[in-house]
Amino acid sequence: MSGCLWPCVSSANAMTAGMGGGLFGPKARSPAELVGHTRDLLRFIADHPEPCGGKLEAKREQKITDLSISVRAMKSILYGDGDGDPVAEACTQLTREFFKDNTLRLVIVCVPHMDLETQKEVTLVFANLARQKVDSRIPASDYLEVNQDLLDILMAGFSNRDIAIHYSTILRDCVRHQVAARYVLYSGHMKKFFDYIQFPDFSPSTEAFKTFKELLTRHKSSAAEFFTKNYDWFFSDFHTKLLHSSNYVTKRQSIQLLGDILLERTNSSVMLRYVSSKENLIVLMNHLRDPSQPIQVEAFHIFKLFTANKNKPREITSILVANKSKIIRFLNAFTLEKEDRVFESDKAQVLADVTAMKL
Repeated sequence: MSGCLWPCVSSANAMTAGMGGGLFGPKARSPAELVGHTRDLLRFIADHPEPCGGKLEAKREQKITDLSISVRAMKSILYGDGDGDPVAEACTQLTREFFKDNTLRLVIVCVPHMDLETQKEVTLVFANLARQKVDSRIPASDYLEVNQDLLDILMAGFSNRDIAIHYSTILRDCVRHQVAARYVLYSGHMKKFFDYIQFPDFSPSTEAFKTFKELLTRHKSSAAEFFTKNYDWFFSDFHTKLLHSSNYVTKRQSIQLLGDILLERTNSSVMLRYVSSKENLIVLMNHLRDPSQPIQVEAFHIFKLFTANKNKPREITSILVANKSKIIRFLNAFTLEKEDRVFESDKAQVLADVTAMKL
């Protein structure tokens, strides 16, 4: 984060230059005052979400314009404008004030009524604020712990393509904090992701998958606990709705994510359970035959976990032995366009394991 809000202004003067002349209007505002002013604008817009006609509509439009200016000013405080580093104390003041009086709640409620540029900028503002520390604490985490219903509002945004990108971006910054991630993981929302990811519209689908992956990979211990407690329904839905998707992008991203989950050390007990299932083995062997080589490669990385398991159930060994000649023939012909020594080493090990296998 480089640059400061106030070009050619010293740190001493920066604290009161938040809304100076020119772009920022006639009244100078400190960072805290800037947030307070923004909050007032948001309250008005929240109370008047729809066009209302007459003088009130003119006032509403002016408030929306003023909000755009205020959001841009907050963004400049946090990121700078290219002429110097942000002022730490200004960022602290802005952060402390932002997480008072439900400013974040008002932002989330008002996102649908902002213009596109302001929607983009407000997500950048929150992305920065979500990481800010004040007195060795992270205000965003503390706020989300007592306002978890905001996560429900953000999740509902996936069903509205006009705001899906902005709500999902804010949601991903929220679930960077374990308290928020755990709430979503253990709510009914996780099951909804399987439907959101299959939306025909590319953008909402992509945003849903990004958030889904973040929830399942960022906080290792919470994710491992989730997989253990929700193993049956989660992997059943993962297979039927994602790995068997007719959408190539969804299928490829999903099998890659499955590999990431199973190869994560924290998920070792889940991985062992997964590779002890003959149904799972059949799913992966079918994906080895996929016409797309990238999907074949991802399937191979999971298939090798089945062959490497030293305590294979007999039914797993039976399937591998029954298909030994087909597996060996496939692997011998399975090559990549670019040389990959790690892949070749892994393939050689799998070939050796399968060749030596017997009941």
